[in-house]
This record gives sequence, structure tokens and C-alpha cells, in this order.
Amino acid sequence: MLRLHYGNATLAGFSENQHRRLQLVLNAAARLFYRKSRCERVTPLPRELHWPRSRERVVDFKLAVLIFRCLHGLAPRYLADDICRVADTNRRRLRLSSALLTVRPTRLVTMGDRAFPVAGSRLWNTLPHDVTSAPTLPVFCNRLKSHFV
Repeated sequence: MLRLHYGNATLAGFSENQHRRLQLVLNAAARLFYRKSRCERVTPLPRELHWPRSRERVVDFKLAVLIFRCLHGLAPRYLADDICRVADTNRRRLRLSSALLTVRPTRLVTMGDRAFPVAGSRLWNTLPHDVTSAPTLPVFCNRLKSHFV
């Protein structure tokens, strides 16, 4: 599976149809790993191997890890400057505002919604609190992977 991870950041702009085709390759690899025939059910096999689906593997996992790094000072400054917590911009202190990120309004759905600060903030806000409250990067990655699988 390392070969599949290599360079998968280039798959971020894939359409849903292309992600389905990549998922078929992942399913075939799981079927080969378990020596299952072609007519047997393949859905539980990637879960047993703890392989996330292709879209979660490519886009969501890497984006969430990058947001975690930005929030904890492990990412380049030019990326971290675009990420802002709700607690920093809002005068009212809400209970969950320290965990949420501000999502900038966009005009263009095609370009603006796919920008790093917008897409990353939206994804971060949808993650459960036990994942986002992880103290270190390895713990965060383990919880995130469990959340996606």
C-alpha cells in the first residue's frame, strides 16, 4: 500500500467517478491480500485492514493532518496564518468555540470552497471533539484513522 500513498496528493482534485475507480483498485488489492474470489463480498475487507476509502485517504485525512499541524505550530507560517479559531474572533466565549475554526465566506463555489482555509476549516468543524482534542500528532492520526474507518 505504500506505492498507493506515494504521490496521492495529486489525486485531490479527482472527480467522484475517478475516486470510485480508485476504490475498485483498493478493493482488488484487499481481495488479493485475503485471497478471496471475485464473486465474494469485498466491503468488510478494507475495514479489516484499516484502509480508509479513497476520498478519505486522499483528501480528508491529509487536510485534517495539515490543519492539526497549523493549529499546533508544526506547519509553515504562511499556512498557519490563514487558520483562525472562533474564540480568537468572537468576543463571546462559547464552550466549544475554542475547538471550532472560522470559515470564511466565499463567492465562488468552484474555487473558493476548495481553498485550503475554507475546506480545512469546514472539515475540522465536522470532526468529533475526541479527535480534535488529541494532544500529539500520532494520537491525532490514530483517532482520525479510526474515525474514517
